[in-house]
Amino acid sequence: MVPLSVLDLSPIVQGGSPGQSLRASRDLAHAAERLGYRRYWLAEHHNMTGIASAATAVALAYAGEGTSTIRLGAGGVMLPNHAPLVIAEQFGTLEAIFPGRIDLGVGRAPGTDQLTARALRRTLVGGVDRFPEDVLELMAFLADPQPNQAIRAVPGAGSNVPVWILGSSLFGAQLAAALGLPFAFASHFAPQMLDEAVEIYRREFTPSSEGAKPHLMLGLNVVAGETDAEARFLFTSIQQAFLNLHRGQPGPLPPPREDADGLLAGATLQPGSPLSKAVVGGPDTVRAGLAAFIERHRPDEIIVTAQIFEQTRRIRSLELVAQARDALTSA
Repeated sequence: MVPLSVLDLSPIVQGGSPGQSLRASRDLAHAAERLGYRRYWLAEHHNMTGIASAATAVALAYAGEGTSTIRLGAGGVMLPNHAPLVIAEQFGTLEAIFPGRIDLGVGRAPGTDQLTARALRRTLVGGVDRFPEDVLELMAFLADPQPNQAIRAVPGAGSNVPVWILGSSLFGAQLAAALGLPFAFASHFAPQMLDEAVEIYRREFTPSSEGAKPHLMLGLNVVAGETDAEARFLFTSIQQAFLNLHRGQPGPLPPPREDADGLLAGATLQPGSPLSKAVVGGPDTVRAGLAAFIERHRPDEIIVTAQIFEQTRRIRSLELVAQARDALTSA
């Protein structure tokens, strides 16, 4: 069984607040550690009323205070929004607080709309087109300082925080392969190019000081319940959220609905749709779904995500997924 990790969007639920969401994320990180997950990652989004992790490094520091061993990381920081030096300082600071536990996944999408991207950066000059150069600059700031180096990240220099390339298209796979970096593909919301991206990454990988061979992590929506019916009910929250986003009406995470399963499934689960790879069900269904996903794609790790309205059920879902992992490991 491949290792499992957790991707958290720190969802703001209808009727909730960002503070409640961040406290729930801290509890989720603690639960993930208790259950033996390898990593806990948070994602950067902006101008999204349903997501509380915009200040990703700050949210990670808070979540990290509730843990002691699990790796903490960004899944990811949207690098075109930031100067590489600032990110090196932020994650160098996290590494100083939580030594040996920090990951830094970076992506080239803005994580928001173009108007908000302009507000973040003040200018869109360069932007995504400079992403490869920005990654190299970031890595240089995190590496051991060189003689006569004029600018250093303090903290950050010499921390050697592992950098991952995140992607939802072929570009990220090509860049990760060219730089010899670990690669995380967003198959939890962009499964259309999954097979081709994985093939390119593995075929074109160039060994580097960061890794001698490819290391692939795949995102997967996994919603587990005590029964298949309960899991499908819980899953209607994220189905509604995706439909709202598609309609240009993003908002807080809606509560699950008993009366909408057929309509939502038809809109979100057809082949190639954003949630078509999701594993949703009771213990047996989740175990079979994980096994089939692993056999098909052969990832080195899986990072699971589940936007579930009730915190207790979100943690229970993680528990059931961990039990499925353990059952597959012992089989």
